[in-house]
Amino acid sequence: MSATATRQTIQLPIDHGVVGLRGLSPERSRFELEYALERGSTANSVLFEAADDQPAVLVHPPGAAYGDVFLPALAALVPGGDQPLLVVVGHVNPNRVALLRMLAEAYSRLELIASNAGAKLLQELWSLRKPAPAGQENAQPPLPDLPAIRVIRHEQDLPLGFGRSLQLLPAPTPRWPGGLLAFETSRGLLMSDKFFSAHLCTAVWAESNRSSTEEERRHFYDCLMAPMARQVDALVERLEDLEIRTIAPGHGPAIEVSWRSLLSDYRRWGERHQHASLTVLLLFASAYGNTAAIADALAQGVSRTGIRVNSLNCEFTPADELVKAIQQADAILIGSPTLGGHAPTPIVSALGTLLAEGDRSKPVGVFGSFGWSGEAVDLLENKLRDGGFSFGFEPIRVKFSPDAARVKQLEETGTRFGRQLLQTQKRAQRRSAGGLSESRSDPAVVALGRVLGSLCVLTTRKGDLSGAMVASWVSQASFTPPGITVAVAKDRAVEALLHKGDRFALNVLAEGRENGLMKQFLQPFAPGADRFAGLELNHSPSEQPLLPDALAWLEGEVKQRMECGDHWLVYAQVNHGGLFDTQGSTAVHQRRSGANY
Repeated sequence: MSATATRQTIQLPIDHGVVGLRGLSPERSRFELEYALERGSTANSVLFEAADDQPAVLVHPPGAAYGDVFLPALAALVPGGDQPLLVVVGHVNPNRVALLRMLAEAYSRLELIASNAGAKLLQELWSLRKPAPAGQENAQPPLPDLPAIRVIRHEQDLPLGFGRSLQLLPAPTPRWPGGLLAFETSRGLLMSDKFFSAHLCTAVWAESNRSSTEEERRHFYDCLMAPMARQVDALVERLEDLEIRTIAPGHGPAIEVSWRSLLSDYRRWGERHQHASLTVLLLFASAYGNTAAIADALAQGVSRTGIRVNSLNCEFTPADELVKAIQQADAILIGSPTLGGHAPTPIVSALGTLLAEGDRSKPVGVFGSFGWSGEAVDLLENKLRDGGFSFGFEPIRVKFSPDAARVKQLEETGTRFGRQLLQTQKRAQRRSAGGLSESRSDPAVVALGRVLGSLCVLTTRKGDLSGAMVASWVSQASFTPPGITVAVAKDRAVEALLHKGDRFALNVLAEGRENGLMKQFLQPFAPGADRFAGLELNHSPSEQPLLPDALAWLEGEVKQRMECGDHWLVYAQVNHGGLFDTQGSTAVHQRRSGANY
């Protein structure tokens, strides 16, 4: 069954004359990092019906992927033809523009409401199509005319039917420069679009409690909000002045009883990024969203190491802000699509600024997407190499959109890049301190190192993706049901495969023959490399990789995760297990200090 066939749009009554239109997508249909939990998603819109000589207003329509199920649902409430329809466009991308074209064909009196940057993007993208295969350029049907656009430059009120009023709030960010939020004052209903979202397929209007969606909302934040934590924090501060009673995001259930704690969480999650000692500047432009997907994966990988990512969209960044960001960054990543054989003008301009203002002692990286050629990435690479810059990784070229395996590889590339920056910083700190490390001589840290742990190898497989790591911070956590906890560093590649519902195997190593497996899994792996290459494997009942040279194995299902400083503490219920060796003893890890493994 196709992904389109599984989608539907349902009506969720909110108030008299106010209807939520929720597109349900139970299956993952895209490979961007934000969908990695594979729990489906929703596309949420709100319709304010026409009344009192005020036209119907649709807030935040979905993308074209929902067009076949969304348009009939909307037509049942607002018949097409010459009936006026105002559409508040929260963010602009090609998928959203394609849906707006469908609306323009169905509603002759369609009017779009967008921020200043959003209006610019609508004008640029309206007639932009993906390149057609050779010989089929003239086979595509003509596009409808761009509807009238009402531009919102500052906070502005829009009258609605039934005596209501809609407050429109421009909310530009690097990822969504055309951001526009909507707040219905009488109900205290904030339609926040991408902010506070969670990719989770549910037909229930609002979450039952805060913990029921915390993992999904945190994952969404880490993937898309963390690289622009400074701008997101400023937006949250603005929103706290509103008399909110309900937040209805663009994806996932609404938040009614715990919206204050969610705003606090956004602030707390951003603190680590705001106070990081190192900063990676991420410069990009993205015509179809593919280059942005690469940028998201790289940023997520860098962020896992505790380094702050400062994301800037070159098309909407003032020159003075760009210069300041370049001068303050410890490393710079720059990405571009290839359009008509060239890099977009804003990227070329940003490249010139980087060449003029950039510090050659700081590493760079380049990336980009392309359809039929990749000249933009070549331009970035050649100019920066000729300019004397050193590269933290080989240039990344992705044709069209990255698949799941490539997204994981990109994330691991970002993590490796971040680790290299941290190692450089530590070497400099040791030189300035005369080579001494105060923390390792601290009696408490030395005592912490005397806490012993069994040596294990955690292995996991999830669809086409797999991962493994050596684990020594392992403990039994419960009798009924039997459960274990494993501490996983945030910068471990395998961490992305250990969310609620995921399964893994814990291979307990045997004393006296642990060295071979330790050598295999402690070696540095290239991003995307197969950790199990050349190994003979068995498999658990849920097809998790088992290492026959181990002493014993356990299969667990992740039930809870708790953030603990620079690690995640993962609690798993043990469903299966067994012994490979009934006579051997468990290998134990002895440490000199609690400052490292």
